[in-house]
Amino acid sequence: MSKVVIIGGAGHVGTYLVPRLVEAGFDVTNVTRGQARPYTRHAAWARVTQVTLDRSAEEAKGAFGAAIAALHPDIVIDMICFVPESNAQLAKALAGKVSHFLHIGTIWVHGPSETVPTRESDPRRPFGDYGVNKSLIEDDLLARARLGTLPATVIRPGHIVGPGWAPLNPAGNFNPQVFRDIQAGKPLSLPNFGLEAVHHVHADDVAQAVMGAITHWSGAVGEAFNAVSPAAVTLRHYAEAMFRFFGHEPKVSFQPFEQWRVSVAAEDAQATWEHIAHSPCHSNAKAARLIGYAPRYTSLQAVQEAMERLPQ
Repeated sequence: MSKVVIIGGAGHVGTYLVPRLVEAGFDVTNVTRGQARPYTRHAAWARVTQVTLDRSAEEAKGAFGAAIAALHPDIVIDMICFVPESNAQLAKALAGKVSHFLHIGTIWVHGPSETVPTRESDPRRPFGDYGVNKSLIEDDLLARARLGTLPATVIRPGHIVGPGWAPLNPAGNFNPQVFRDIQAGKPLSLPNFGLEAVHHVHADDVAQAVMGAITHWSGAVGEAFNAVSPAAVTLRHYAEAMFRFFGHEPKVSFQPFEQWRVSVAAEDAQATWEHIAHSPCHSNAKAARLIGYAPRYTSLQAVQEAMERLPQ
C-alpha cells in the first residue's frame, strides 16, 4: 500500500481529496496544525493518520522538510505552500525519496492572458505577491522534475468553491452581502460592463485532477495542469444567473471601475480589482488529454450547490 502524506489536507480541496485517496487504497497521513476540520464529514477520515506540525515554526528552524521526509511517504501533496523559500526547503528534503510530489498552484501564475482560453504553455506574466510567488514555485518544481531530482506535478485550480464556504461572488469579491442582496432581489451594480471573467472550480473537481495526476504518473510528472470548470463566466452572466436562481429578474447596472469602487469597502474593491485584472479564462484540454480530467461541475453548478448549503 502506497503512503500519501498530504500537507494541509483538511481544507477546501482536502475535504474531497482525502476520502478519494482512502477509498483508492492509499495509506493517508494528513499533516496539519490541528486547527482545521473538513467541511464535509466522511467516514474515511477515521482511517487517516493525523500528524500535528506547525509549518511556519518548523520551517523557521529549518526542520519542516526533514519532518515530512521522516514520515517515509511515497507521494507528497502540498496544499499550502505560498513562498519559494518554503517550497525549496521541502523539495530539497524530498529529493530522491518520493515517487511523486504534487503542488497545488493557481491559475493566477498567468496574470493577464494573451489568448483565451489560456493554455498551460502560454506566456506567464504574473503580478501581485501571490501570483508571482506561485509562478516561482512552479518554475522551481518543474525544473527539478526535468533534472530528475524530484518527480513533480503542479495542479492549478481556479477560484475554488464548494459547500461550507462563500464563493467568489458576481462582483468579483468575497463579501457575502452581495449574495444576500441578490437573494432579496435588490439591484446590483457591477464594475465596467461586467464583461471580465472569473473561472471557478468545485473543490471535488480539483481533487479529481490530483487523483488523475497520481493515476497517470508518466503523463503528469514534469507538467502543470489547469483545473477549472468547463468554462469561465463573465461577471454580468454570473450576476444574471444568480438573480434567476433566487427567483428574480436581473437588476444589474454598470459603472466605470473608479466610480464603482467608492461605493464598496476598500477591501472589496481591491479584491474585485485583482479578479478583473486577471479576468481568467483557462483551458482544460491538456489535463483532459494527459490525466483524464473531466470536471463534473460547471461554474454556476458549483456556486449554486455552495449557496444551497450556506448557513442563513
